[in-house]
Amino acid sequence: MKDLKEFDISFIGLKDGINQFDYLIEKKFFNFFEYDEFYNSSMKVDLSFVKKATMFELSFTFLGWVEITCDVTNELFQQPIETSINLIVKFGDEYNDLNEELLIIPYSDYKINVAQYIYEAIVLSLPIKRIHPGVNDGTLHSEVLEKLKELEIKEEEEEENNREIDPRWNKLKNIQIDKNTSNGTS
Repeated sequence: MKDLKEFDISFIGLKDGINQFDYLIEKKFFNFFEYDEFYNSSMKVDLSFVKKATMFELSFTFLGWVEITCDVTNELFQQPIETSINLIVKFGDEYNDLNEELLIIPYSDYKINVAQYIYEAIVLSLPIKRIHPGVNDGTLHSEVLEKLKELEIKEEEEEENNREIDPRWNKLKNIQIDKNTSNGTS
């Protein structure tokens, strides 16, 4: 992670206990990961790095927004992001990041880069269906939304279609079935 050196934390020189790091994540950060679904962003990341003798505890807190397109109208809007993740870093014989909450780094390492964890936390915190807030509250006016409303099936039309039944089938509604008498079936 050559270009993201600002996210390197050299833990050799850190004091034991709590150490604080702050980052401002903008569009250029996501460009490095070649992630182009965000048109803009402003995200404040607070990292609480607790250094202990044999391990580190990292607590990330994210607060901000990313600009994305609406899945319904294709309009741009700012999706608020507020999330947090925790990561435990331990030492071992070889690098292992198979567990999402535990990172094992070699004894020979002297720094850790947290950019990948910041990137993944932001991307994974987005809702699956991204809907402009104006769609839900009715304040958004767009051509796409107007066309969708025009093509929407109305409940009244649906009820009328259900009412227009062939009159021969209406006779079947008059058949009374007595459930108490046995008709040969059980």
